[in-house]
Amino acid sequence: MEKSDLLKLQNGSDIRGVALEGVEGEKVNITPQACRKIGAAFALWLSKKTGKACDQLKIGIGRDSRLSGPDLEEAIAQGLLSLGVKVVSCSMATTPAMFMSIVFEETKFDGSVMITASHLPFNRNGVKFFDADGGLEHEDITAILETAASVDDKKAEGFALSDCSKFNLIELYAAHLRKAICKGLSAKEEDKPLAGLKIVVDAGNGAGGFFAEKILSPLGASTEGSQFLNPDGSFPNHIPNPENKAAMESIQQATVKSGADLGLIFDTDVDRMSAVLSDGSEVNRDAIIALVAAILAPEYPGSTIITDSVTSDRLTYFLEEVLGLKHLCYMRGYKNVINKQKELNAKGQVCPLAMETSGHGALLENYFLDDGAYLAVKMVVALAKAKKSGASLGSLIEKLPPLVEEGEYRFKIKAEDFKSYGKSVLEEFKKRALAKDYNVPENFEGVRLLFKGEDVKGWILLRLSLHDPVMPMNIEGSRKGDLAKLIKIAGQLLEGFDQLDTSVL
Repeated sequence: MEKSDLLKLQNGSDIRGVALEGVEGEKVNITPQACRKIGAAFALWLSKKTGKACDQLKIGIGRDSRLSGPDLEEAIAQGLLSLGVKVVSCSMATTPAMFMSIVFEETKFDGSVMITASHLPFNRNGVKFFDADGGLEHEDITAILETAASVDDKKAEGFALSDCSKFNLIELYAAHLRKAICKGLSAKEEDKPLAGLKIVVDAGNGAGGFFAEKILSPLGASTEGSQFLNPDGSFPNHIPNPENKAAMESIQQATVKSGADLGLIFDTDVDRMSAVLSDGSEVNRDAIIALVAAILAPEYPGSTIITDSVTSDRLTYFLEEVLGLKHLCYMRGYKNVINKQKELNAKGQVCPLAMETSGHGALLENYFLDDGAYLAVKMVVALAKAKKSGASLGSLIEKLPPLVEEGEYRFKIKAEDFKSYGKSVLEEFKKRALAKDYNVPENFEGVRLLFKGEDVKGWILLRLSLHDPVMPMNIEGSRKGDLAKLIKIAGQLLEGFDQLDTSVL
């Protein structure tokens, strides 16, 4: 396998590719051979970082429900075993659980591997890696793939997953989360502290069904009405993605139909989640950040909440004016917000939450780990407390201004050097906005414009995609009719860029 082919599998700080035939125009490129090489390369990388010989390393492997998961798990294991690594197969697991396998005393792995492609279609798959410092960075993945290109995987073919020891990580992880709920409610498991609550879970046929079966039910909650808990990598019901419209509508309907107090929806590998209130209102994007921040605010007064760049001014108002917190609107990319959270906390600036609108949320109290199940734990505890006091979970965000009008527009860049062209567009866009005396606040990503006049209220954000030849533009109007006015302003500021396709406006 050529080095260039392996390097094409990198997607930020993950590895992703096509693992199954069956979709026209999509050729399989993440093969068992590639995974044998990648497994061995991870062992060599981890050996160098830790100073341990490969035969002294203990590495765990888990996977989500994808159809290609078992074959890729075996291939990764073969690559690790070929270098003498002690490999522990955790089978069906979640991405956060695989990190926690490094933390738990019962496992204490030196590193771990999660085979997942998050919410991507059934034919895709990928690999995420963890060590004691958390998820690997972009440059680490590049180094692993470069090493993989020089690995001879012939020796690895003589090994099998049956040569690994096995460990039921989900049982241990579920017990950990049950303890977190009990601690939050000052109760014991045998007290059934969630008795009287009805919580619906939608796992999207991913790996998250355990949350209903091994956490909520044992603690006394009714999970009647939960759906798609059975792992099925063909994803027959809806895309396992909390941001997907059909997925959200499905959990909204299930929550209302069941008369549940709360609905929870996870992505395939359970590092993201969103929620639904008892009346069917979705708690997504800005609202889910607001809710988690409201839960944390009493414990971390005056602290800083870090979000990605596409969060709304409505959220800033809620965090700063209602909760008395600080809002740092940073950059897209869950690793970006988490790394900023680590950086600021290390400097003494308390940042209890870093969260993307996608549902990736990392807590200071939870190893800076973006863990959808742990976020769900925080919500369940807050729900139980609210119900005991006669309040509702939704009351925590009742002062978040409602969304009125919004739009996202993706402009394709035709230029070959799309990053340079995109940067030049941003520079000129900002220059034109300043010339018109528009409010252009300091921003960490792209150009943001704020409008607070009587004629138009809202905001515009133009940025360059992290990986693709695309410039996304997010627009939000504060009142009915403002969106159309903001689109007109955006169109005027974007006139004349012949390599930018703005026809979607």
